Amino acid sequence: MVDKIAEINGLINNIVWGVPALTLLIGTGVLMTLLTKFFQFTHFGHMIKETIGGLFRKKDILNNKDENSISQFQALCTALSATIGTGNIAGIAYAITMGGTGAVFWMWLAAIVGMMTNYSENVLGIFFRRRNEKGEWSGGAMYYLRDGLGSKKGCKQIGAVLAVLFSVFAVFASFGIGNMGQVTSIRESVLHAFGFAADSRTGGLIIGIIVAIVAALVILGGLTRIAKANEKIVPFMAIFYILGSVIIVVMNYKMIIPAFASIFSHAFSLEAAAGGVGGAVIKQAMTWGFKRGVFSNEAGLGSSVMVHSASNVKEPVTQGLWGIFEVFFDTIIVCTLTALVILTTGIVDLETGVSISGATKLGLATEAFTKCFGSFGGIFIAIAITLFAFSTVLGWSYYGTKAWEFLFGTKATIVYKVIFIVIIVAGSALDASLVIDLSDTFNGLMAIPNLIGVITLSGTVMAITNNYAKRIFKGDSSVKPMLSFFEDIQREQEKRLKEED
Repeated sequence: MVDKIAEINGLINNIVWGVPALTLLIGTGVLMTLLTKFFQFTHFGHMIKETIGGLFRKKDILNNKDENSISQFQALCTALSATIGTGNIAGIAYAITMGGTGAVFWMWLAAIVGMMTNYSENVLGIFFRRRNEKGEWSGGAMYYLRDGLGSKKGCKQIGAVLAVLFSVFAVFASFGIGNMGQVTSIRESVLHAFGFAADSRTGGLIIGIIVAIVAALVILGGLTRIAKANEKIVPFMAIFYILGSVIIVVMNYKMIIPAFASIFSHAFSLEAAAGGVGGAVIKQAMTWGFKRGVFSNEAGLGSSVMVHSASNVKEPVTQGLWGIFEVFFDTIIVCTLTALVILTTGIVDLETGVSISGATKLGLATEAFTKCFGSFGGIFIAIAITLFAFSTVLGWSYYGTKAWEFLFGTKATIVYKVIFIVIIVAGSALDASLVIDLSDTFNGLMAIPNLIGVITLSGTVMAITNNYAKRIFKGDSSVKPMLSFFEDIQREQEKRLKEED
């Protein structure tokens, strides 16, 4: 029975994460890029100014007076906690060994167009969000599918069905990719760093119990506690990993130019084309680059929009800008540094992308750090993986909570949280490979209803963006801001804007 389930899941997974699905994901990003006239390029400076550049200039970015929402920076950190994970380390190593060095170029391209997918999701998330029974903001793909797509003529039923499907997929994905998959990475990296067998059940159980206890202290405290924890963990882990990566790249500075040359030349594999196999090699590089790019930043999956919607922001476009920054930081900065660490340390053949030692995934990344830092390299990776994976557990626990809330109501979320914490322990002691594979499929299935929502509501994204541009870029004060789909929230947010002015 287990083998049959695995076989069926494998077939579905190949479709969900196959070329057609990846084309839909990338295609949506291209569509939104064209519709917004390359917004991520033409307003890149404005994005930096209004997001990370405004940390010490705008009080509401770091501080939050509304106890039922979180600050913009907390929303970013919680979203990054779920996206910056093992995929930024082990995933990039795997992409290079499977798709060659050219896969890095296609990963960049996926991120560039993915910025506008994430932007669109966040704009729609803020525009269609509502307050739940506790007065907290609730938003995400399920809400803009039900209330946005559902408001279109003849689409009420399909909007409601897609919203439920998205929520179901999100709950199952949270148990695997957002829980068991991350706990497994923590177990393996910690046990390996301290010389224990990676399959040690006793060691794994001890680690799982510790992770579950710490996670429970945060998760049971709700979004505010999750956001506060990630606000401290994410900046530290990002600086920690970036600093270590930069040191290695600088140590191997002579290989930086050859590494970039290999990336660009093998993205199109001009040499291989002469031998008649160029098409297959290019396809392989594109597939793995796109796949790892989407896996890493999750643009198009509709996951991070759930926490972005809880922000204290008033302007939908402002949170959209944070979405652009999220993808930029996750893929263009963190993933690129991982790629350069691997490509400049000489552990991979720059002509073929083949690992010289035969190591793949986490083993290859560990090899790169160990080569430069000695035995401390393994400990460094163990710390990085533990921080990355644990923060991902916290982020995905919130995603699953909001999806569960949509399905069963606010009061029922405590049931989900308890189940999620118990699964942490189970995932650390059991062989959860099938569960992780199944949830990987559900993770990809989330994208289908979400992208249907983004595409069908692209006109709304355009209208909100143009409205913002007229008011902010052109200074037209006569234009009424588009802040919410709902009149009561529109009035509430307009009042808050006027109070700030």
